[in-house]
Amino acid sequence: MIRYLTAGESHGEALIGIVEGVPAGLPLVADDINVHLARRWMGFGRGGRAKFEQDLVHFYSGVRFSKTMGSPIALKLENAAFLQDKSGWPEVMSVDGSGEGIEKITLPRPGHADLTGAQKYGFDDIRPVIDRSSARETAMRVACCSIARKLLQELGIQIGSHVIRIGEVGYDGPHDYAEKVAKLCQYGAFGLSEAADGNEVRMLDADLSRRCIEHIQTVKKEGDSLGGVYEVIVTGVPVGLGSYVQWDRKLDARLGHAILSIQAQKGVEIGDGIAAASARGSAVHDPISFDGKSFPRLQNRAGGIEGGMSNGMPIVVRGYMKPIPTLIKPLGTADLNTGEEQPTRYERSDVTSVPAASTVAEAVIAMEIANAVLEKFGGDSLEEIRSRMVGR
Repeated sequence: MIRYLTAGESHGEALIGIVEGVPAGLPLVADDINVHLARRWMGFGRGGRAKFEQDLVHFYSGVRFSKTMGSPIALKLENAAFLQDKSGWPEVMSVDGSGEGIEKITLPRPGHADLTGAQKYGFDDIRPVIDRSSARETAMRVACCSIARKLLQELGIQIGSHVIRIGEVGYDGPHDYAEKVAKLCQYGAFGLSEAADGNEVRMLDADLSRRCIEHIQTVKKEGDSLGGVYEVIVTGVPVGLGSYVQWDRKLDARLGHAILSIQAQKGVEIGDGIAAASARGSAVHDPISFDGKSFPRLQNRAGGIEGGMSNGMPIVVRGYMKPIPTLIKPLGTADLNTGEEQPTRYERSDVTSVPAASTVAEAVIAMEIANAVLEKFGGDSLEEIRSRMVGR
């Protein structure tokens, strides 16, 4: 099984990752990861950091002559914010010294980890919470999980995504875009992401995209922020990933955990999960057919998962992101040390990052699918896994 750890702070020197359990013989170069790191910065409504942060990964171990060795892979991403001239971050985030003379941040922002994190770890300065809980951490997660994504690609499994709502603007339901998504995914989910990446808000509809941009511009002028909804599709998935026999082996549960582990994500559904709650069973469950070899479903309202297992249909996952809690227009808070009530201070932020969240979601889902593949087929090298999947 593949497991990974991330380390580092948003304004520290760098983000560090270690990925263990990657099979040997997987073709891997930095650009396999950098392309997805660049996609993470996409989207209208991003803040100032997107203008200067250039995420380029560096391998320190686990890769030799452009192939994995089966040993742990160590990765590093430098933080441009730390390295900028006169940024002050080397002093603020110094690993040495006493911190004397460094301003303490004592006004927790509603909706962030600030207050609870400071209470949990006993800080009188919320800077450590701000920097580690920041969504900047997802850059290293995308880097680590893109290795799993590369493994899936070699096995014929593709992942793509698109945005279906930002704030008040979006599709009424899956029926509005299902046909277009199916066409784009005809030869794999890469086609879906390529189409979405060509749009400023990663939407497939030009009119909705224009309305979303206008909506973001209006909300920015008002000093507010927006959340939204995105959809991730996984194609080429074999039957039987996951299991019904134990709660923690159910594939949909693992995918839900992955989505909700991303900063600011507050909901997740598999297939038509939310709509199914208010529909009759006859309108929810997918009829089964037989084509002479396999048993395809005539529809895919289950989102490719039944009983905690993949059923061979494309996996469909939707994530629901709350509005970013860092606002230009301040909310009320109270000083951590004095209790004095006053407006929040503003930390640089985006108006919305739903398009970016959709690409992070692709990455964390890739890790869960890759581990489900390894759980079912096993193998210490790419060729061994491939041979076992061919003979399934």
